[in-house]
Amino acid sequence: MTGQATAPGDRDRTWSALMAAAQDGDRRAYDRLLRQIVPFLRGVARRRLRGEADVEDAVQDALLTIHQIRQTYDPSRPIRPWLAAIAERRALDRVRAVARRAGREEELTDLHHETLRGPAANEGESRLRARDVRAAVADLPPGQRQAIELLKLEELSLAEASSRTGQSVTALKVATHRAIQALRRRIVGDERG
Repeated sequence: MTGQATAPGDRDRTWSALMAAAQDGDRRAYDRLLRQIVPFLRGVARRRLRGEADVEDAVQDALLTIHQIRQTYDPSRPIRPWLAAIAERRALDRVRAVARRAGREEELTDLHHETLRGPAANEGESRLRARDVRAAVADLPPGQRQAIELLKLEELSLAEASSRTGQSVTALKVATHRAIQALRRRIVGDERG
């Protein structure tokens, strides 16, 4: 395609054809499709989100979801509504995550700063523990790591995490339980040793 603007109907047909080819294993078509839909996904995300970083995160989440469920697309149907629904859901997930984060954050006052300047050993110890936890999470098997990141770090509901990953709620519960056991063994075991 050249730099010329294309009509939405032409774009739909092109994207549908590229997705159909991608479903048949054509990696080049899939790559072209993903590159072409990013501006569209970004536009959907911008209608819901303010911060550019949040918009880009929502676009990445949408691309991951598209990748995970690309075989569910029916090439006989328009592709833009399908893409828009995915992008909209991922943007709403991001809105909820931003709201949850804002609800937990508190502006630091001078009193907080004085308290933080107190025992510096505690701050260093906390940093070491946080680093140990991050390393332990990074060492988990991919399914367990994903479950912990979505359910415990991003605080998604089981239904939201299931929708995002395509895994069943039961599979996510099992992965989370096993991950927590593994983390507990590693972190508590390290502290005892």
